[in-house]
Amino acid sequence: MFNEFQSWTLFPPSVSDIAAPVLAALVCGLWIAWLYKVTYQGPGFSQNFFNSLILLPMITSLVIMVIGNNLARAFGLVGALSIIRFRTALKEPLDIVYVFFAMAVGMAAGIGSYQVAFFGSMVIGSALAVLTRSRQAVSARREYLLQLLFEPTDNEPPSYLAVLEEHCRRFEVLAVKSAQETTLLELSFYIDLRDRQDGDHLVRALRTLPSIRQVNLFFEDQSL
Repeated sequence: MFNEFQSWTLFPPSVSDIAAPVLAALVCGLWIAWLYKVTYQGPGFSQNFFNSLILLPMITSLVIMVIGNNLARAFGLVGALSIIRFRTALKEPLDIVYVFFAMAVGMAAGIGSYQVAFFGSMVIGSALAVLTRSRQAVSARREYLLQLLFEPTDNEPPSYLAVLEEHCRRFEVLAVKSAQETTLLELSFYIDLRDRQDGDHLVRALRTLPSIRQVNLFFEDQSL
């Protein structure tokens, strides 16, 4: 280990030896950050996280260059990181994927494996883009969860059936239960709207019915 330390101090890396991995990590980081921005679908886009995806590969490449083949430096880095408490909570599970993606690219650039860094960035980035597009296709479907608070009548068919048949291509009863200490029924339906933009019309039509006390329409954890 002492000999390795001496070799580092006596024969320090040149500027080009340091700049090449950092620049390669910068290019990959810009690609990862841009991909994250164009595929992000959640609320409240974080500019700080976007900037972090650019800087993280560069920092990781520097760390890898400093460690080199020195086991003592690696343990020293682990000890230094153990002191830091990371309290930042990532909003989406996919954000963790991007963090590891950026770190892996930085490690590849740090050891000089530029082909691994660039090729891995393109392949993994393309996979993320395809998965995001397929997720958007699933989100574009017209499938909703409808919940009604309904007051049943003895001799008449449920008034909501005609409304559902008008606005839905199909619907399926998921659950029926009685509200506490009342005669009202809580109904849950799985529905497939004829038109994705017709959700608000369905809610308004159901709310005009005298037997309907409450209407909730859910799609991807959002209610109308």
